[in-house]
Amino acid sequence: MLRLPKRRSALKVLHWAMVPMLVWFLLVTPDDVLPFGPKAFQAHSFLALIFVTMCLIWTADYLRRGLASRPGPKLAPWARIMHQALHKLLIWGLFGVAVTGFLLGLTSAVLLKAGGFLPIAPPMNMAQANQIIGQIHVFEFYLLALIALVHAGFHIWRHLKLRDNALRIMAPRALHRYL
Repeated sequence: MLRLPKRRSALKVLHWAMVPMLVWFLLVTPDDVLPFGPKAFQAHSFLALIFVTMCLIWTADYLRRGLASRPGPKLAPWARIMHQALHKLLIWGLFGVAVTGFLLGLTSAVLLKAGGFLPIAPPMNMAQANQIIGQIHVFEFYLLALIALVHAGFHIWRHLKLRDNALRIMAPRALHRYL
């Protein structure tokens, strides 16, 4: 019988797999890869498809089971609220990025295919809406990156100031001795 990893382990893998992709999409836009040819653009698009799939998996897990993390006993009441708010903002922000990506495909003049093979949505040729949604998508992604940075800072603060196990819980086991 196939044994699936425990929820926390699966979310830890999902979490750390998304971090480099988030950084990649912050630094590299589709316009940056276009000069390298269609294969580079397709690879970028395929990576985006993986990222969006992970966003949707995380959102589905949250909707089904709620947050996997607990605030911890050392946190003050304001920090407990911050802990929960940051996690929920990240999850809903990831979902929002996926939704606006779908809306970009829906309002496009041509059929966009994620990864070069998966149609995003039937194109409705709504140029003005596409432009507005494109701006929202970009703004939303950078806002999500800012929230992720605040989230990381919060957990580093917890680790240094409160000396709790927040980083050890999420870090790969090989890094535990350095924490």
